Amino acid sequence: MTTLQAILDHQADIIENVLRAHKISARVWGGVVTPRFVRYELTTTADMRLNKVLALKDEVAMMLGVSDVRMYRKNGAVYVEAPRARAGVVKLLAVNRSRKRLPLGSIILGVDEEGAPLALRLSSPDVAHILVAGSTGSGKTVLLRSMIMSLALRHSPRSAQMLLIDPKSCGFGLLAGLPHLIRPVVIEPEQAIIALDEAVAEMEARDREKRQRPLLVIVIDELADLRMVGGKQVERSLARLTQRGREAGVHVIVATQRPAAAIMGGLIKANLPVRLVGAVASPEDAKVATGVARSGAERLGGRGDFLLVARGESIRFQAALITEAEARAAIRRMKSQR
Repeated sequence: MTTLQAILDHQADIIENVLRAHKISARVWGGVVTPRFVRYELTTTADMRLNKVLALKDEVAMMLGVSDVRMYRKNGAVYVEAPRARAGVVKLLAVNRSRKRLPLGSIILGVDEEGAPLALRLSSPDVAHILVAGSTGSGKTVLLRSMIMSLALRHSPRSAQMLLIDPKSCGFGLLAGLPHLIRPVVIEPEQAIIALDEAVAEMEARDREKRQRPLLVIVIDELADLRMVGGKQVERSLARLTQRGREAGVHVIVATQRPAAAIMGGLIKANLPVRLVGAVASPEDAKVATGVARSGAERLGGRGDFLLVARGESIRFQAALITEAEARAAIRRMKSQR
């Protein structure tokens, strides 16, 4: 028996014993080991009240010797997710090599709850535009950089172009050499307003010409900072881009710590159907960020531990990472091939 297997069996016994002490008949039937956590699947009797099981979350965490666990119901089963003592790293380049065939416009996010590569296709009607949310330390900027690099690795500058807006001037500097950029990384808010106006004009030209290619992906690292200066001009441009962009091959990805209506604007928020949510401070912040109640986002571990929320359903995933050295080497290859 391996050491890992012994640990898994021991933790499964602990979970069953905690429930049994509260007169809950339950069994751990299996589980999945991911880079960040172990997910155990429980079965209980049909007459067992779910709230009674979920109320034992803190006691289960204490007995397992971990800071917190996530407990939830999905597809008729109850799941317990316990963090691993040593979190694994998901390498973007390795995941990218493992997924050789993906549709045009696909972006690799990382690996899902089953340990399988997870990707989004921007041109899908269910995706189109993406909101990335999470508090400091959640890994928002790292995830954005990986998404940008995965798009660049899988598309030539002729098939995908990008506009990167970085009001904090610390997130996208590493990516300044990408040949896919339609202009240098935008830092100044005044230049961002101009760039967004130009993107709207490009979208309208594509509408008139019935053109969708090349893809144009607009990525904003911190919307709140941009809104502080750009105000209604920024909101107006983003609202138009998110309302009509998909048909013209224009897609928007915005990141913010807390996507409150005052920051996002109603029209923008309504047109961002996919949300990638990292660790947040409270259940209230989790509801605002995910758009659904009891998502558990406040219990995520940070450092790339995310939820993909779409159509009211969520998938937990570990975001892929590309190091600075790997990114620089990949960009040099792209520029030389060009």
